[in-house]
Amino acid sequence: MRLLMRIGMALVVAVVLLVAGLLLLPGEKLAQLAATQIEAQTGRKITFGGRVGYTLWPTLGVKADRVALSNAPWAGPEPMLTAERLTIGVAAADLLQGKVRVTELSAVLPQLSLSTRADGTGNWVLEPADAASEVASTAPTSGGMDSLPISIEALNLTGATLRYAPHGETPVEMKQVDLALQWPDPTGTVVADITLRPAGDPVQIEAEIGTFEAFLAGQVSSVGASVTAADTVLRFDGRANTAGAATGRITGQSTNLARSLAVLGAAQGTDVPAVKTWLIGSDLTYTTDGRLALRDLTLEADSNKLRGAADVTLGDVPKVTARLSGDQLDLSALLPSGDADLPSAAAAGTGDDPVSDGWSRERMDFGWLAALNTEIALDVQAVETGSVRLGPSKLDLSLDNSRAVLKLQPATVFDGQLQGQLVVNNRNGLSVGGKLSFQNIRLEQALGQTMGYDRLNGEALGELEYLGVGNSVAEIMSSLSGKGWLEVGKGFFTGFDLEQLMRSGSGNGGSTVFDQLTASYTMAGGNLTNNDLLLTLRGLRAEGEGRIGLGAQDLDYLFTPSLQRGDGSTRLSIPVVITGPWNDPKIRPDLKRALEPEIDAVEQQAKDRLREKLSEELDTEIAPEQDINEAIRDRIEKEAKDQLLRLLGGD
Repeated sequence: MRLLMRIGMALVVAVVLLVAGLLLLPGEKLAQLAATQIEAQTGRKITFGGRVGYTLWPTLGVKADRVALSNAPWAGPEPMLTAERLTIGVAAADLLQGKVRVTELSAVLPQLSLSTRADGTGNWVLEPADAASEVASTAPTSGGMDSLPISIEALNLTGATLRYAPHGETPVEMKQVDLALQWPDPTGTVVADITLRPAGDPVQIEAEIGTFEAFLAGQVSSVGASVTAADTVLRFDGRANTAGAATGRITGQSTNLARSLAVLGAAQGTDVPAVKTWLIGSDLTYTTDGRLALRDLTLEADSNKLRGAADVTLGDVPKVTARLSGDQLDLSALLPSGDADLPSAAAAGTGDDPVSDGWSRERMDFGWLAALNTEIALDVQAVETGSVRLGPSKLDLSLDNSRAVLKLQPATVFDGQLQGQLVVNNRNGLSVGGKLSFQNIRLEQALGQTMGYDRLNGEALGELEYLGVGNSVAEIMSSLSGKGWLEVGKGFFTGFDLEQLMRSGSGNGGSTVFDQLTASYTMAGGNLTNNDLLLTLRGLRAEGEGRIGLGAQDLDYLFTPSLQRGDGSTRLSIPVVITGPWNDPKIRPDLKRALEPEIDAVEQQAKDRLREKLSEELDTEIAPEQDINEAIRDRIEKEAKDQLLRLLGGD
């Protein structure tokens, strides 16, 4: 908007000069003299590269071909304004009364080059030469430009090229610009119709500026503007000045955001959420130092609605600070499908497709994290992401230099609560991490929706700390490290019936129902290791240890259930080995391990009986920890010594 305001102001100033100069003299032969007069009064040189023609009545018309107006001395040698054809129409009757009322002003293929220097002065500011000023002060004013009040009722540009180069900033250039400006009352409102073509297709701007004369003088005026880009319409109503400061109300609607972004010049293939209708409304304040304040802000994407306030600081990397709240949000259309990264039914490791055999190996691009910095607080009643559903939650999202931190304070998810933070860091390669505490989490939901494993059911309490590095889900899962602990109240496993295995009877229909489960674990290299699983059932106790392959999606786990006597001692243990992929694990009793305690007991019993018998035969006590062979050898040595002593002693 600031650029358009400055362009309009510069155009009006330049055209006024051209009009005044051309009207000073009544013929083509005097065009050069007109140019000399304009240069004397403005310090700018005007040239006519083609013919200059006139009409007299009822409109005094001027047509000039290949017109050029020179630039400010500090702005370079290129002209500030050129046009292939300039047409000017002046009401002859008003001119006879001493008024210059321009009824038509049009330029074909004009090129306007605007720039500013370090102190902010624009090249459209005209400064008469000293000599010309002295001459002008002694010359009569009857034919001077200042003696004639000039008004321009209509201005039309066709196929214009506009270039704006602020000092120390990247120039902005627009081509194929059309402008139609209506200004019937010099002290009243201007109506402008502007067509831009940043990517070929038209972008339409319709604007109204009240007290345009005061506006050009730098004063604040009422402004209304509508921008239409394909299926997107934005409307601003408020007040603004030529410096670019503005305050007012902005509203907008888009029914095809992807097409509108393409019309505005967005890169091909830009990802746009599948939303039918976008709506925005906000009170807006913009200051010339690049700060945008949005209050009473409403954002809508189909049925989703957010309310709140935001502050935006523009720059190479914009910063957005916002506090938003919402009720029921359905983000499933705004986010990628959550099923894409879950292990599929073919994850047994027997296929040839690496994606169908496990986690996705598709490279993830998080370069967009560098596009802006944010501090956003979000308070919602419910969020549906397509794979995970959140209940009432307070979330804080900060993004700084490609590092995003999401704080859960807390978040309601999987029928429980999560508290802590999640981190995505793309500063030196992609890494993800988190430190979370959780309570009342339904494990069948949490494991099923995040890892594709839904055989464990129960309500969990615990902590989790993790870190993963890589550019794909597969790389991250295979690099996971961290630690945590878990406590589960009453729950059950599906897939095997431990009670049926340990006792005769119908069991629990293929499930293991437990009273409590506790475990701690560590993670390294994509493997979770646990050595202290404890599971208690009715009359049973089970311990577990082993490895869970988070990256490979496999198991190598030893689960040892034991039947308990009334006094708590173990009556029978049957170790169960669980191996293979998550979706098709092999569960089998380890009979060798099961019989080892019985074999050990029989062996020990035989040793005890042998020890008792030898003690009787050798007439000596053999301690349980004493080696039997050693005891026999000691007894033989003692007996030999006794016999030898009797022989020597004559007994």
